[in-house]
Amino acid sequence: MTTTYDVVVIGAGPAGYVAAIRCAQLGLKIVCIDEWTNHKGESSLGGTCLNVGCIPSKALLESSHLYQQANADFEQHGISVSSLDINIETMQARKSQVVDDLTQGIQALFKANNVELIHGRAKITATDTIEISDRKTRKKINEIKAKNIIIATGSSPVRLQQAMLVDDYIIDSAGALELNAVPGRLGIVGAGAIGLELGSVWSRLGSQVVLLEAMHDFLPAADRKLSNLVKRSLVKQSLDIRLNARLVSAKVKNKKVHVIYEDKKGEQKEVFDKLIIAVGRKPNTDRIFGEELGIEKDERCFILVDDSCQTSVPGIYAIGDIVRGPMLAHKGSEEGMMVAEHIAGQHAEINYDLIPSVIYTHPELAWVGKSEDECKSAGIKYKTGSFPLVASGRARAMAETEGLVKIIADAETDRVLGVHIFSAQASELIAQAVLMMEMQATSEDMALTVFAHPTLSEAVHEAALSVHGRAIHIKN
Repeated sequence: MTTTYDVVVIGAGPAGYVAAIRCAQLGLKIVCIDEWTNHKGESSLGGTCLNVGCIPSKALLESSHLYQQANADFEQHGISVSSLDINIETMQARKSQVVDDLTQGIQALFKANNVELIHGRAKITATDTIEISDRKTRKKINEIKAKNIIIATGSSPVRLQQAMLVDDYIIDSAGALELNAVPGRLGIVGAGAIGLELGSVWSRLGSQVVLLEAMHDFLPAADRKLSNLVKRSLVKQSLDIRLNARLVSAKVKNKKVHVIYEDKKGEQKEVFDKLIIAVGRKPNTDRIFGEELGIEKDERCFILVDDSCQTSVPGIYAIGDIVRGPMLAHKGSEEGMMVAEHIAGQHAEINYDLIPSVIYTHPELAWVGKSEDECKSAGIKYKTGSFPLVASGRARAMAETEGLVKIIADAETDRVLGVHIFSAQASELIAQAVLMMEMQATSEDMALTVFAHPTLSEAVHEAALSVHGRAIHIKN
């Protein structure tokens, strides 16, 4: 007899597992189907983010940052290190342990919330039917029925025809997280968040890193002033960032990667020990359903959804990286909760204008809301305030004086339109801005809020004061 569920979730990444848990909390009969297998051949929940993305990259960023601090910064604190070495095997083992702990944590959360889990590959064969097959053999192992279906299959790295992956030489972001030695020369195609974070890891450990970015502007989604500060900082950290550099070909010869690219001066050549392809991600929507179901996709294979993330077929939803909006784990998680509540008959919505973005370089770059260029394009009259971290007492005590907080407010209503932060712990500071903007705060509201001293967050307070020329610890 075929089992019928209130909700079937396909995918156990940040969007899918959160949706499944929230469905269970709301009393719905739920099953989550996931096909991810770890290096041991075992089921591993958490999708790309937890297994080969957000979490392992942050673990390596932390390890490499500590090494860099010990190597270059401890002396100013009076700490002497007579002999310093980095054990890549130990560093990678710690990263893997962090991943294992968290994937097992999701397993425990599923059990605690009575979320049923099936390991296998899912395909929607009818509007209420899901066929499950073994990932390796592709043989059918089960078939279940669902009143509602949530597709949360995530994304995968974009491949380049001119640089096909070659084991241990031309690799994607997942492969870059598994390197067992520091490359002498490391090339990275793509200077977005993934490329910059991976470049930071291996540069800190001793690699000579070259980033080839086809676009003319550096981090065009970020505020221009802060993106310029980030670029200057990373170049100072020995990252060689080359804009307007379009990859032509990459081939492995004599255990080296020979790269040809074009820039304003014409054809250029480089030789690397490893080459990382980090040019973005594409939605995983190609094996989940057939065209006969009528689930509509756009020209880039993203599934089309309405404001509630429902597809063109009633009762079938899509969330996370496979739908419009930024490919961010926290965005997918919020969509998972929204859809679960919608299915349960509750009202839920997401403010897509206030989804924060973070790049985990050091210092970090984080922003939410509009940039100056976006305000200009929309014809919005605005005013700005900013505060440099060099004027922050806590930043000086931490020896983290590089960076800036910038606030953009509506010139007429004073409502905060955007907050942009380049500083240590910017990923934590940006949450204050998101919360205040969610409450429709003005820069005056932020200026009247009491911030603890001494903290890095005081820079947000001072930037708000600066909007009206009232900053205390800098000249207005």
